[in-house]
Amino acid sequence: LNSEHYILTSTPEVENKRPIRSYVIRSGRLTGSQRKAIDQHWQDYVIDFQKDLLDFQKLFHKPGKLVIEIGFGMGDSLLEMAIANPGNNYIGIEVHRPGVGKLLHGIAENNVSNLKVICHDAKEVFEFCIVDGTVDRLQIYFPDPWPKKRHNKRRLVQTEFIVSLLPKLKPGAEIHMATDVQAYAEHMMEVLEGIEELTNSNGKQNYWKNANRPDTKFENRGKRLGHGVWDLLFSRVLARKSSD
Repeated sequence: LNSEHYILTSTPEVENKRPIRSYVIRSGRLTGSQRKAIDQHWQDYVIDFQKDLLDFQKLFHKPGKLVIEIGFGMGDSLLEMAIANPGNNYIGIEVHRPGVGKLLHGIAENNVSNLKVICHDAKEVFEFCIVDGTVDRLQIYFPDPWPKKRHNKRRLVQTEFIVSLLPKLKPGAEIHMATDVQAYAEHMMEVLEGIEELTNSNGKQNYWKNANRPDTKFENRGKRLGHGVWDLLFSRVLARKSSD
């Protein structure tokens, strides 16, 4: 999966009340090139997590729309977006070290200056590091669907999580999600349609056909196997005030 390790973990009593995380670390062995990229390019392209608001003017060489992707997997599509859209600034949040290493290699190889990486829990990154009203676009592509009903609460896309991110988005900012699991697509639609501050850019209950994003290797493999893909595009609007 492109971002299979990104979920919203529950905190039952048997887990000793551990804090909610937006991910679970999955095992993955670093290749030589990935390890080398981490060693050589971490300081140049990775933002070390601290509980301080980020200064985007210092992070990037020039101003531009801010796009944040949660769970970029191996980072191929995010790198392609950054190269194709030099007027935008991109932050990819990922905890899977092989994916981070691969993306760092691609950033350095292509001399990309508008893409930075944060290797930390997305929930805490948004809570402590992202200034309110600064994000132009939020991307979540192919998160772990947790298809078994008893595991549905572990899905990343939950009302509470999405609502917690809304203050960080500019009015009119976009949320773009994609999944190859129909049940999760329906779940995403239910969550996003149920949030008053969001509106479906393609009309109520409609998915986004022919979405303008690069295909992922995972996605193309699924298509060859006959899997469908569902994209959702929503935008943030001001909540309607109730009439007296």
